Amino acid sequence: MSKKKKLGKIKGFSIQFLPYSEIKDLDSNERIKKILGLILGQNILILQGKLRAEEETRLIGDTMAMIGHINNFKGIELAVISGNGYGGFFSKMKQGLANALSGGDLGAITIIGPATVVKEIKRNPKKIELMLNR
Repeated sequence: MSKKKKLGKIKGFSIQFLPYSEIKDLDSNERIKKILGLILGQNILILQGKLRAEEETRLIGDTMAMIGHINNFKGIELAVISGNGYGGFFSKMKQGLANALSGGDLGAITIIGPATVVKEIKRNPKKIELMLNR
């Protein structure tokens, strides 16, 4: 007998902003768990800042492991938009110091959504396009 969790038929979704202040004191496991909980609730998550490389890798790995074990779950779409490419030497140095003190890149935004809702995230330096499934 299969033990699949059910998400049910999803008719809608919501967009949720998660400020960095809500996850800054969490360890990596708690961050991933919080993000997965929001994504499994059919939320498109806009996260202030970005995850560490190992956290992003773990999030993707955990979602890949969930495919086939949770009904109607097809994975996630993830994109990071960073504004760090602009500014002079002192501006970049100031931003780097602020990032080091805060523990994260607050000049970035991470968008994460369930693949059942988000078809594709396209980005370029001037805009971001979020393509949704019908």
